[in-house]
Amino acid sequence: MKVHHARIMAGYAASNASLLRRLGVALGDPAAWIKLDDRKIALVRDLEMDRVRAASNADKVTCPAKHAPPTGLSVDRETATAEAATQIFRAAKVEVVTTDRTLPFIFAWHLQQAEIIVKYDDDYGVIDRRSKTEHEIEYLKTAQGYTETVMRTVLEMIASADTDDEGQLVHQGEVMTSESVKQFAAVEFLKLGCNLLHGAIVATAPEVADCHHSGTGPLRSGTPIIVDLFPRVDATRYWGDCTRTVVHGDVPETVGRMHAAVVEAKKAAIDELVAGNTADAVHKASDQKLIDHGFEISRGTITDEPSIQHGTGHGIGLELHEPILLDYGGGEMLAGEVFTVEPGLYGRKTGGVRIEDMLVVTESKPISLNSLPDGLDWRK
Repeated sequence: MKVHHARIMAGYAASNASLLRRLGVALGDPAAWIKLDDRKIALVRDLEMDRVRAASNADKVTCPAKHAPPTGLSVDRETATAEAATQIFRAAKVEVVTTDRTLPFIFAWHLQQAEIIVKYDDDYGVIDRRSKTEHEIEYLKTAQGYTETVMRTVLEMIASADTDDEGQLVHQGEVMTSESVKQFAAVEFLKLGCNLLHGAIVATAPEVADCHHSGTGPLRSGTPIIVDLFPRVDATRYWGDCTRTVVHGDVPETVGRMHAAVVEAKKAAIDELVAGNTADAVHKASDQKLIDHGFEISRGTITDEPSIQHGTGHGIGLELHEPILLDYGGGEMLAGEVFTVEPGLYGRKTGGVRIEDMLVVTESKPISLNSLPDGLDWRK
């Protein structure tokens, strides 16, 4: 029977979220997901076949050894998998294969050597991951719950710290630094079965003027400290992502004004977070509130005074940052998408303020996966 539509997705499921979502197992060996019309084939290493049968909805789970070319398979696993995938398409008399943005070139090369045309679909592996299933939303809710648990502990620890004669925070007799707080958070997440694979942000002035600086050195009283935690849950591989800002001691007037603006910007963005609306509209609503409070946009240029440095948020799921972005030009949002909403203001002199929540898009009001308050005072 003639195959009308053939697709391939390949690579390492341990690092390829789209492939992982199909295979259901985070394989550390090369694998491929092949579609011949509606027939789904998982091509994996032989010793992984039973696990993939149990975890995926593949119609057939096979291994490279069963699809060797006439000259035999390479002893290199990735090459052998590409050769076997090509043989599957050749046996089905496929002439054109469509792939996604992640296909390793070794697979494309072997397909081309077999005179099979390789086409690219920008939406393949993206659209199907944007709208989350009920199970995925539960995984994200759990991940965000773990994130908030550690976040609260960290913020209260900072807020209740002692100070030395220089205004530096002191915890258990040691000067509290960005590094020590990040190390503490990492250990707390390990206890919960999570990992900070991309690190964490505990940043204050002046480094925080660079909104993605992870922070370094002593933390001080009276200066805002941005804490951004984004762990991945080991069991599900879904991510949490939450940011709060804490001030030890009295809140400076400028910081209070920045915080009020960011809170309003977050609310304005969330009000626009509805299926059918655009990510562009969400970002513009957030930016406009910050501008209304007298702050300027300065993307790509670090400033001394507080300024707007980035977009409003991003998709999240099996990857920390997933399409689409809540930013200028962002397209239509889908029901079931999950986004972070994280407006912020940053400057060398005063420091920075950012607040970040995770929300599920619906046809009406978005569902927040956060419960933490978003104030600056975290004293118990």
